[in-house]
Amino acid sequence: MRKLNHFDSSPLRATCTVVTGATIHSLDADQARPEAFLVHGTRIAALGTEAQCRTVAATLVPGEPAVLDLAGKTIVPGFIDAHAHPLMYGQMMSWVDCGPDKAKSIPEIVTLLQQAAAQLPAGVPVRGFGYEHKNLAEGRHPMRQELDQVGTGREVYLMNASGHGGVVNSHTLEINGITRDTPNPEGGEFFHDADGKLTGELSDAACNILTGVHGVKIGHHGPNFHLEDAPEEHLRQLRAAQQNFLAGGVTSIGDAQVSRREFDMYLRLAAEDGLGLRVSMYLLSHLLDQAIEIGMQGAFGNAYLSFGGIKLYADGTLGGWTAYFPDGYVGDPCRTGQLYHEPAEYAALIRKAHAVGLQTATHAQSPTAIDMVLDAIEAAQSERPDTDARHRIEHCGLPTAEQIQRMIRLGVYPVNQPQHYYNWGEGVTAAIGTPGERFNPLGEFHEAGLPITISSDAPVAEPKPLEAIQAAVTRVTRNGHRLGADNLRLTVEQALAAHTINGARVLGREDELGSLSVGKFADFAVLDADPFTVAPEDIAAVNVVETWVGGERRHAAA
Repeated sequence: MRKLNHFDSSPLRATCTVVTGATIHSLDADQARPEAFLVHGTRIAALGTEAQCRTVAATLVPGEPAVLDLAGKTIVPGFIDAHAHPLMYGQMMSWVDCGPDKAKSIPEIVTLLQQAAAQLPAGVPVRGFGYEHKNLAEGRHPMRQELDQVGTGREVYLMNASGHGGVVNSHTLEINGITRDTPNPEGGEFFHDADGKLTGELSDAACNILTGVHGVKIGHHGPNFHLEDAPEEHLRQLRAAQQNFLAGGVTSIGDAQVSRREFDMYLRLAAEDGLGLRVSMYLLSHLLDQAIEIGMQGAFGNAYLSFGGIKLYADGTLGGWTAYFPDGYVGDPCRTGQLYHEPAEYAALIRKAHAVGLQTATHAQSPTAIDMVLDAIEAAQSERPDTDARHRIEHCGLPTAEQIQRMIRLGVYPVNQPQHYYNWGEGVTAAIGTPGERFNPLGEFHEAGLPITISSDAPVAEPKPLEAIQAAVTRVTRNGHRLGADNLRLTVEQALAAHTINGARVLGREDELGSLSVGKFADFAVLDADPFTVAPEDIAAVNVVETWVGGERRHAAA
């Protein structure tokens, strides 16, 4: 994999600062628990004792260095969220939160949406997000008639937690000309009840009625669920999202769904010097030909905005029951989900990207979808061997033991989200039965020697790395259910590495990010407690006090 050739666009500061007084988990192989570290400009210049750091500082800058004494705190490398959707997350922040912390039943959801509608002008759409149907008291999706209670003369859309669909009211179906006789689009579905009437539920490509044809579409190689807003509103959303990532201690992001819209928003934010964390962009696969044509054939960019690779989709989502299980779901045998590509078509895309040295990141959840990905990568590797291609499988929810071994042989990295099973693990077992207990088998990855990366998939989960680490360590869901056997769990040390140095590795940036090491950027999070010493079930309650990026404090808790 080509390393990022960047220039540091932030101004170099001549001062040196000794950071000391805290418990420091550096993840540096030679200095795992230093007493202090030295920041010079944007980077780390030394680790060791405070005296050693002062000695190095004297060789760099005349006079005494500044001292940042963080007595009683804990410092870890800045968290790396290698799979997130920042713009979509920012957009969701302006919608009605109908997640499990806000509503546990359909009437409660309806009430939340009604309250929002009362604050909006007539005709303005009402949008909510975050429910998982198996976590609701009714154990089902809301229906259009229930959303009609929110409004009959305006659009109402309730997105489910997976992001791959949801429910709309009758008005939304009517203004888009959707009737019981409307055929399903390729790769999506308008759901019907036993009498053939529309329920209001829709999935994947059927969401085109909300996003337009440039959104969710098989011809666009997978979903882009962002609803269109004015550019200035999108820019506001991206700024707001960035602040929430920083508040969680996140200093670097892999944006796993970049279209022209996201690219434009990042460029605008960068132009106003508004990027406060580092972003590696993964272009949606329908832009592959354009990327190759203009020479985007390797990682490049600057310290804050860079191009990482190509994002593809193999199947749908477990949370939305659209991941591909050809024999049907245990919870609903009539549902099979879908593949986004025929295997040959998908293999051609992987071959084209791999041939020019592009890293790929493919969403795949079911064993069938994961097999399709591994077959394509194996074929591409046979034509052009590359021992460091670092192709990724996003989510990689239910790989078999044999598939894990294939991933090791092919150098494929899984990128998982333990908050998925924290938020709706019971929904996975309801969907596919007992095998769902293995959902995200992180401990199996570690035992096999496969590097583990964990991330948020925001807005599917909040960008709270400490919550993700707790979920990886305990495998206990929001409802108190432990998912699977103990060998699926990670230690705190393994989970921290998965959200820092391993995240840097899948982004191809481990030489400059992911640990507190000499020469790397001074990206770190300051915590009010040590996740290694608190009870495992209390890790998520550890607070991020400060977040530093490139030697600058970008977030401080109120």
